[in-house]
Amino acid sequence: MMKRLISLFVFSLLLTTVNIWAQSMSDSQVVEYVKNATAAGKSQKQIMTELAAKGVTRTQAERIKKRYEEQKASEQTMGAVAKNRQRHSTDITHEVSEGSMDLIAAEDTRVTMKLLSHLDIHKPMVSYYEHNKDFKGNVILDRILSGETCALVSDAGSPAISDPGEDLVKQCASAGITVCAIPGPCAVITALSISGQSTGRFCFEGFLSTAKKSRREHLESLTGETRTMIFYEAPHKLLSTLEDMAEVFGKERPISLCRELTKLHEEVVRTTLGEAITKYTEQPPKGEFVLVIAGAPEQAKEVATADDAAAWVKALMDTGISRKDAIKQTAKELNLPKNVV
Repeated sequence: MMKRLISLFVFSLLLTTVNIWAQSMSDSQVVEYVKNATAAGKSQKQIMTELAAKGVTRTQAERIKKRYEEQKASEQTMGAVAKNRQRHSTDITHEVSEGSMDLIAAEDTRVTMKLLSHLDIHKPMVSYYEHNKDFKGNVILDRILSGETCALVSDAGSPAISDPGEDLVKQCASAGITVCAIPGPCAVITALSISGQSTGRFCFEGFLSTAKKSRREHLESLTGETRTMIFYEAPHKLLSTLEDMAEVFGKERPISLCRELTKLHEEVVRTTLGEAITKYTEQPPKGEFVLVIAGAPEQAKEVATADDAAAWVKALMDTGISRKDAIKQTAKELNLPKNVV
């Protein structure tokens, strides 16, 4: 990794400092030359001299630098996505193909079919989604109880997390059926880990209601929440949600907007609620979002004084409690040492 970073630095430096008149090398030739020269161990001075002799202009160098950096960023993103997909593909291939799965419950059989075809897995599927879960849940449960094994698949993220699969898991748990999880992508943890917000304590609030009144009530119940808060949100609802959050939590509350996680266009915007509203008013949001919001600042607790303790002891003694017991109770209630009370 260090070699890659150093090479990129040297390459950028060379391209921005070369400035001669004639142009005899194409962009791709310059890129290839610098890559090979750097790999061969040539010094910065040697490469600069040779490029100058080959006629690379400053305009050409700037254009190549920009294209090269965009290409490297794209390759790194694609590499991360490919590794992620390969890892999870291996998990599901082992469990479904080599395992004893009899059927697959899929949120969208059309989407799941593409994955199964890619992995060369051939298992019967049954659709299971929000609007048929009550009926299909019972059908699936009966098949499991009759001795079959079922795999639950969601369109994105982890099944049963803000997903209709939650109800199927509850049905299986109530019926004493063993439920096993295959490690896979979970947007909550993925977003939290790269958000830049506090990760020590957090709460997951899922999707907010589409109804403004219910959404506001939900947010208002969190005004004193000091833990980092995580929400899911769709692009068409994002702006109205951010506006409600700004009214409840304040425009200066820090937020990390994580978009299209583990996909090609993954993006993390770390800003404030007020600035996020401005950004997505000017630039309509695209893709699915995970919103990671900083919790409310901890409120400083008032420390009881000796006078407070004396008044507390007197009030207790007036009720008939002995002085010893009154001191003991006061020390406990006010979190003070007995010698202060």
